[in-house]
This record gives sequence, C-alpha cells and structure tokens, in this order.
Amino acid sequence: MDIKSIETLAKLMKETGLTALELSQEGVSLKLERQTGLNPAAPAPAVASPFATAPVEPEPAPQKGALVLSPTVGVFYAAASPESEPFVDVGSKVSRGDTLCIIEAMKLMNEIPSEVDGTVVEVCVSNGQVVEYNQPLFRIAP
Repeated sequence: MDIKSIETLAKLMKETGLTALELSQEGVSLKLERQTGLNPAAPAPAVASPFATAPVEPEPAPQKGALVLSPTVGVFYAAASPESEPFVDVGSKVSRGDTLCIIEAMKLMNEIPSEVDGTVVEVCVSNGQVVEYNQPLFRIAP
C-alpha cells in the first residue's frame, strides 16, 4: 500500500461522508478517521421567495361529542347481517348500552355498546372496513 492509495482512500472518505475506515491488505493494517466538525456551520439565512405563499387554512373547530373508539382490531360491521338495517345511522338517537356496531375479531362477533346517551353525529368507518385498536368508530353528541 503506497501513499497514493492512502490519499485516494482519504479523498473517497471525504466525498462519501465516511468518518472511519479500517483496511487490512497484504499484512498491512490501516485505520483512517476523519473528524467531523464540532461546530456545524450555521444554516444559510432563508431568502424570501418572489412567489406568493399559499394561504394558511385555519384548523377546523373541534367537533362536539364523545368518540366511540374500537376496543380491538377487527372488521367493522354496521349491521347484524348483510340483509339487516344498520344498528345506527347519522341522526340516530342512542341510549347507554344500545348496540352501535359489531367488530369481528378472531371469528368472534363483539357487539360495541354506546357508553353515552345522545345522537350519532358521525360514523367514522364504513361497513366491512378493518379497524385498529382505539380507532374512532362514531361520534355521539349529547
């Protein structure tokens, strides 16, 4: 290994951003380490764009009502069978304990009851959709 090879390796390290290199060849071991700057250069100041920026959209107001979250991972069913009417729709009045939907998990059908009295203002998932744990299913307003 000659000095030209070492210089080539050092140049390659700099170009690729490598900070360390160990090489053993023909009984010769070489270890190269490059110092990274302890004080990184300050970022360049932002230049004002001559183009207009998009207007910032205001965040939507928080919706009122209690969220009903999925207690498990599974498949959401809005009705007891494909031919049946959904347990609830938007605008349905529900009482505590009323069945809102079924979630099938591991071939078990789990009825999901309402925990509050109120009106269904949002159905967050569609029939047959796979739902995750704690995924919003419904929003019920008092």
